[in-house]
Amino acid sequence: MNKRGTTLSDNQDEYEESWDEDAGSPYAEELEAFLDWMKDAGYTGYTRKAYLGDVHEFLESHSVRDKPLDEIKKRHVLSYLSGARSRGVSDSTRNRKHAAVSCFFKALMELEMAVANPAAGIKKAKTEQNKEPVYLDESRLTAFLQSVEGKYRTRNLTVFLLMAYMGLRVGEVHLLNVQDYNEERGTLQVFGKGRKWRTLPVPSAVAEFLGLAIRERLTPWRDGENALFISQKGTRLSIRNIQQIAADTFDKFQEDVEPGQRLPYSSHKLRHSFATMLLRQGTDLRTVQELLGHSSIQTTIIYTHVSNREKQEAISRLDIQLPLPLQQGQEEDE
Repeated sequence: MNKRGTTLSDNQDEYEESWDEDAGSPYAEELEAFLDWMKDAGYTGYTRKAYLGDVHEFLESHSVRDKPLDEIKKRHVLSYLSGARSRGVSDSTRNRKHAAVSCFFKALMELEMAVANPAAGIKKAKTEQNKEPVYLDESRLTAFLQSVEGKYRTRNLTVFLLMAYMGLRVGEVHLLNVQDYNEERGTLQVFGKGRKWRTLPVPSAVAEFLGLAIRERLTPWRDGENALFISQKGTRLSIRNIQQIAADTFDKFQEDVEPGQRLPYSSHKLRHSFATMLLRQGTDLRTVQELLGHSSIQTTIIYTHVSNREKQEAISRLDIQLPLPLQQGQEEDE
């Protein structure tokens, strides 16, 4: 039970895994043990699903399929990871797959079902450090929010506001319950990564829409459903739903832009925009870290990027004193 009186698994029904399809798998017992281990360790349903998917893929890969686990070596893991890279996955996705396989064997070792971790010692892929960041500045963010329309406009706009002006993750929006909002105090209780709670002040403009969203909240299909955001099916709005709503809205927002010129906006970019705006207003890193719910300030530092406009403005402030041009026929000193 969490402090709201509901289990986290109740809030993550769409991420509960079924093992029926793996009944005949030679790794069924190990996979089920891995799932139990992740649940006990407090991994979210979203992470469990991602890791299980990666481990399934690894165990079904050409070099591993049906091989006894104690015969799997480091070269087999490398073969799987290099195969993923050849299919065009990003460095970060490759690293997640590596982490999933490593976590799988770590769990089995702790459960005395394996004696070694063949994924240990394999280096992470170097991700791009100087890639131009994608975010919305204040004017673009306002234009995006103004473009939100449709039957569920209030709900969807409130979801975007929570990410863009309070920095919530998609998974945190998904887990919100009605009672997490204290209208009198103007605060929102957020359950984030690492199973940690944080209390956030709600900006007055966001509070206006949040109150409206609660009043216009769709009727849940199940009695006792406390989810703040309800889908048209009457269930808690899932992470996948939120991501798709954001993707569709961003597509419409950029429909007049040539396909090759469109920016890869997503729901997470709204959180990125929130952090960027705070830092550019002079908010200290420690405060931004607390607001975002980062366990390490090193994670927050990635948002301290500098835009081309800021680079240009910095250069334009230089007082450049050029030497007088040489007169015609005048020779330069050697």
